[in-house]
Amino acid sequence: MNNDRLNPLLHSLLQACRDLYGERLVALAVFGSWARGVATPESDLDILVVAEPLPRGRMKRLDEFGAVERATEPARTLVWPEEARGLELSPVLKTPDELQAGSPLYLDMTLWRISLHDRGGVLEQYLAALAGRMAQLGSRRTETKGGDDASRAYGYADTATTMLGIVLESQRQG
Repeated sequence: MNNDRLNPLLHSLLQACRDLYGERLVALAVFGSWARGVATPESDLDILVVAEPLPRGRMKRLDEFGAVERATEPARTLVWPEEARGLELSPVLKTPDELQAGSPLYLDMTLWRISLHDRGGVLEQYLAALAGRMAQLGSRRTETKGGDDASRAYGYADTATTMLGIVLESQRQG
């Protein structure tokens, strides 16, 4: 997938997040099929927003994020102009503490991400530590079922052990 289609949207997304979150914005990154370079017209745009503070509760966070969706709508329709709809955003909205708590979503981000904003290197430091911990535990990415690149599912060998180790390590340090 040629990221030339995505670059205007990335610029618009970064600006919209800066406008909405201002100094609260800690990190912004794209992950998933776009970061892996295998996006299709059916793909959404997976994004991680780390900000502090954020409203309590997913629905309140999504309501606030609606301003970003509205601001990026023109750029989202240009990604696949031959399609009748614009590219859908799929945001994951976390505080820095929630980022540090860990999530299986971050596993692939150790390999593929498009970092748009990372104040103080918070996201890159977290992902580097996660990648190091995964290597220490012998975790590796494995394909779990077939299909084309966009629909293939992946897992991690020893993921349960890896996530348990990460959670325990986080609790010891916190």
